[in-house]
Amino acid sequence: MNDTKIQQYGDELYQALLDRKPVAPLTDREPSITLDDAYRIQLRMIQRRLDAGETVVGKKIGVTSKVVMDMLKVDQPDFGQLLSGMVVHEGEAIRADSMIAPKAEAEVAFVLKSDLQGPGVTAADVLRATAFVMPCFEIVDSRIQDWKIKIQDTVADNASCGVLVLGGTRRDPRDLDLALAGMVLEKNGEIVSTSTGAAVQGSPVNAVVWLANTLGRLGIALKAGEVILSGSQSPLVPVKAGDSLHCSVGGLGSTSVRFI
Repeated sequence: MNDTKIQQYGDELYQALLDRKPVAPLTDREPSITLDDAYRIQLRMIQRRLDAGETVVGKKIGVTSKVVMDMLKVDQPDFGQLLSGMVVHEGEAIRADSMIAPKAEAEVAFVLKSDLQGPGVTAADVLRATAFVMPCFEIVDSRIQDWKIKIQDTVADNASCGVLVLGGTRRDPRDLDLALAGMVLEKNGEIVSTSTGAAVQGSPVNAVVWLANTLGRLGIALKAGEVILSGSQSPLVPVKAGDSLHCSVGGLGSTSVRFI
């Protein structure tokens, strides 16, 4: 795909974010679009946000569960960039109408104390480089109409990033077995999902290993201070004004989010 089209689609997705009006799937309009094209579109969309004054605060890993991989017909996760304008502090309400079609995911966030530069990063390296982990919510949102996405669509759309809510509890990941830690997700007081960290690439730590090595091959390091979202341990839960969600992770703590 040529640079003109890359810029066009990146600008279109950025405008869809501002206007909260979805666009037709890119894969319908560009049947030959590749993952490389999609990541270049993502970078253009991100650059527009940086030009508007936001800063990069971390990365997210998506498509980590086998169910979602099968749905999108891929055999590996994807990634997106976390920006300062996406961060919501625990206790703050989120306006449901600030997004197009929001869905909540519960997961574990890693905050780094030292850089990770792949390739060759191991699980032990991730644990050593992590300052702490915390429970979190990512509220994903698609600028693609009706969530009719293939992997290239969601990658171009910055891995369907919306906003993120970081929990207040922090633990050293070396004090936990994140693969076995159980997660319970409640919506409006009712349990909607139970899982363990093993649902995410066998462990959330493995997902961060994948990200560090994948970005390393592109010459990109994970930086000290960055937040890394390791991938959803829950199904996508549609949300609307009036909904509240609570997620608890065994040995780690809990976090909540509400929508108005």
